[in-house]
Amino acid sequence: MPTGMPRGLSSWVAALGCACQSHAVGDRSQSKSPSSPPSSSGVASATAARGPTFGSNLDPPRARSLRRELVDRIASTRQVGNEAVLQAMRDVPRHLFANAVFLDLAYADRPLPIGFGQTISQPTIVAIMTDALELSGNERVLEIGTGSGYQAAVLSLVSKEVYSIEVIPDLGHEAAERLRRLGYANVRVRVGDGYTGWPQMAPFDRIIVTAAPPSVPQTLLSELSDDGILVAPIGREHGEQTLYRFRKRGGSVEQEDLGSVRFVPMVAGD
Repeated sequence: MPTGMPRGLSSWVAALGCACQSHAVGDRSQSKSPSSPPSSSGVASATAARGPTFGSNLDPPRARSLRRELVDRIASTRQVGNEAVLQAMRDVPRHLFANAVFLDLAYADRPLPIGFGQTISQPTIVAIMTDALELSGNERVLEIGTGSGYQAAVLSLVSKEVYSIEVIPDLGHEAAERLRRLGYANVRVRVGDGYTGWPQMAPFDRIIVTAAPPSVPQTLLSELSDDGILVAPIGREHGEQTLYRFRKRGGSVEQEDLGSVRFVPMVAGD
């Protein structure tokens, strides 16, 4: 039987809101490797220290245990080679980003739909995509598709700065608030069209796209620094989709097939 969320934790999560990430993942083949509203500029940034820790009221022992078991299973597949990524997955409390009634469901290796036609991604996919960015901890990362903020929280622990764009206003505002409340200090969120990127803050060392465009957006490639990496699922909503890693070198772009995936389509803003 699933284990229920403690009453205090459940009410706290409800107060934060139940936004979720703006992508969905299905089957995937083996891979190679308290609050203030957003500012008038549309940007909200966390203000607490980087790498937050959580008391048992927010992250009870049962949640930590389930999270360790989940990450151990991901590690056993040998699809993720960066230990720092696995540790970030152990450290980020997924249940605080997911609209899951039971802790067991929050730590199932599956996407969780929560409204707006969106989901929080399957943890294995989050780990694989983060690993594919080849982060050392010094990079500036652009994320397209903030959703609930879970992927941004993971990225924040393995990079220098995270800039995240969400096209759905309710999701973007709630994610910015959630990340700020939880103390992810190096994440900035804005509501906008991911297809246009964030030119004011470009170039970025890494870019991750968490919804599927039909082809790689050239604007995003233009905002990628030389020797930078862009990871994105590419393909149509009801057709074949492939996760690619793009490397920009000397003005040319190399691409690498990382396997089959299933995401919701990337939506342009108004």
